[in-house]
Amino acid sequence: MSILINDSTRVIVQGITGRIGSLQTHWMLAYGTKVVAGVTPGKGGTMVEGVPVFSSVEEAVSKTGANASVFFIPAAFVLNAFLETVDAGVKLIVMIPEHIPVHDVMKMRAYAIEKEVYALGPTTPGILVPGKGKMGIMPASLFAPGRVGIISRSGTLSYEFAGILSECGVGQSTVVGMGADPVVLTNLVDILRLFEEDRDTDGVIIVGEVGGDQEEKAARVIQEKMTKPVAAYLAGRRSPEGKRMGHAGAIVRGSAGTVAGKEEALRSAGVEVLESPIHVALWAEKHHLR
Repeated sequence: MSILINDSTRVIVQGITGRIGSLQTHWMLAYGTKVVAGVTPGKGGTMVEGVPVFSSVEEAVSKTGANASVFFIPAAFVLNAFLETVDAGVKLIVMIPEHIPVHDVMKMRAYAIEKEVYALGPTTPGILVPGKGKMGIMPASLFAPGRVGIISRSGTLSYEFAGILSECGVGQSTVVGMGADPVVLTNLVDILRLFEEDRDTDGVIIVGEVGGDQEEKAARVIQEKMTKPVAAYLAGRRSPEGKRMGHAGAIVRGSAGTVAGKEEALRSAGVEVLESPIHVALWAEKHHLR
């Protein structure tokens, strides 16, 4: 078992005819993902990597039985595409693009909650279940099947943690990029709950960073609800106040969003805070997570 992606996941690639969309479709197919359709308005009837392209999501769903979608489209078109996708009955959406206006994300989040749609991003590398499939841009060679879940605000750091674990014989159940914007479509707390319910996940790693209050809110839930061991690494320890550190959501304002505050909250909840990514191997060994 895994979270979000399973054997019945049938994926649409929106923006499949673009350079990035077609390339990532190739790699998703190569990893075993069931990509059953692409959508680009006006390009219906063509093929990309052997995948049929439709001009609308509604047509793609009705013709192929698709139930998930990954976005590789410009930020300006994401809101309308998201609403169309939800209205077509798709229940899992992974939103890769950056620079989507916060107000658009808030509209999409509210609509997803109303329609009971699970959506990740924006600014996410996607989601990957080792040995089964992926939606997004994660480099599959770094991952190995196993029983440790990873939730990350940073794409590259999620790859690093998975690579370190894989090298020492510790596989992953599911790796989730939650998104790195100030507002995301699914919060850290909601993803933690999925891992807590997953019978094939024995421990969870949170890869956080400065900015926002996701980790502080998660600490309360971990203390009250999580029975599985949780470790956390927080990037941006020396970030100067008021300076955005790469991601739109990685910014310290006053006393809010600091690494020190997040670490204190997590430690109080019983989370093992890692000083360096390399220490994740020792944490996994201590909890017998091989």
